[in-house]
Amino acid sequence: MNKRRYGLFTAITMITGVVIGSGIFFKADNVLSYTNGNVLLGVIIFFVAAIAIVFGCLAISQLANLTDKPGGLVAYTEEFVGIGPSCAFGWFQTFLYLPTLAAVVAWVTGIYICQLFGIEFSLESTTLIGLICLTVLFIVNTLSAKLGGYFQNASMLIKLIPLLVIAIAGLIFGKPSTLRLTDMESFRSATTTLGWVAAFAPIAFSFDGWIVATSIGSEIKNSKRNLPLALTISPLIILLAYVTYYIGISSLLGPDTIMEQGDGFVFTAANLIFGNVGAKIILVFVVVSVLGTVNGITLGFIRMPYSLALRNMIPGSNWVKKEEEKLNGMPFNSAILAYVLSVIWMVIHYITQKFGMRGDVSEIAIGVSYLNYIVLYFAVMNLAKKGTIKGKMKGYVIPILATIGSLVIISGSISHPLFIYYFAVCASIMLAGGIYYKKNKNRIL
Repeated sequence: MNKRRYGLFTAITMITGVVIGSGIFFKADNVLSYTNGNVLLGVIIFFVAAIAIVFGCLAISQLANLTDKPGGLVAYTEEFVGIGPSCAFGWFQTFLYLPTLAAVVAWVTGIYICQLFGIEFSLESTTLIGLICLTVLFIVNTLSAKLGGYFQNASMLIKLIPLLVIAIAGLIFGKPSTLRLTDMESFRSATTTLGWVAAFAPIAFSFDGWIVATSIGSEIKNSKRNLPLALTISPLIILLAYVTYYIGISSLLGPDTIMEQGDGFVFTAANLIFGNVGAKIILVFVVVSVLGTVNGITLGFIRMPYSLALRNMIPGSNWVKKEEEKLNGMPFNSAILAYVLSVIWMVIHYITQKFGMRGDVSEIAIGVSYLNYIVLYFAVMNLAKKGTIKGKMKGYVIPILATIGSLVIISGSISHPLFIYYFAVCASIMLAGGIYYKKNKNRIL
């Protein structure tokens, strides 16, 4: 499966499309809750958290410049760190990180579809609708790589519409006085405890997903040029869109209303601007936006088991890496495995929500993934030391800032009350990958 299917624009839309589209629409209330409604503190946290993605993208782009082997994170770890860590990271990406992300974002799609069509809101209805959306997008991306790419391009452009409309309307028609941007007493009050640090967890969810684009690196035209460009341009677009939207909707509704409304605050804002009919139209754009995120995750995920199987890093590799000629060389069995894992994690997510566990199954996995990225940032510095990567900025400053950003994100995850349990699951899966490597290292390529 070495055909170059995607151009620079698709690479950019995949990164921005996976990152923008779900978290910002249903995590803003969580951010405000952790910051006690202080918008200024929230904006500062957005900028600080952006360090992780902006400099993380820039650091990873240095590795993307040096190889375009299939597998993204797995390929970079294998080539610049070692096969053992690559196997462990690959297991984490395949069995935990990507399926939990796909499951949670698909479930969020169910939330907004219920709002759009007036379906009775329940955990069961949102989960069922999310499962249907997930299934359809897996089928689309498996049967037609081009169709999945076209939808990714279109959804990225569409998803900017509700962000920009609500942001601009909020800045024009909102009440800036409710933001308390210059109220230093409120700011000091919000920072008297370290509870605000927990806001990095939902913001990390909003920023996450950029690493998924590296999984199609071997399918991007002129990958060594276009993927680093995409990893450089995309984070700047994302940060600008997020901060503008966050300030705009906070100005329009006020922090207290957003916190009271919870996940329904987007519909409230759209209804206030356009009335019920206009709000429905905006909600259509939001649904397409979130579907674009699920599509981007799916597009990358169906290739991850295949990438591991090419290296004999998972059981049943011969079955997983089989390419289907009728589907233009698409690894059909890899897609099946990815889908099954996503469904399993959606069931687990349903159970955790049913029993009222705080957060979702993807939050800790996202935090741990940034811990893994630090290994690659050190690999960049090691390559700079060897002279492979030229310049102090590219070889040292950027990976150091990316490491600091990752540690900030991790600090938010650690504050989660169930962190120790979720972390144990993450560590167990990576340990299982490491054990599998040791027992099969003669077979692993």
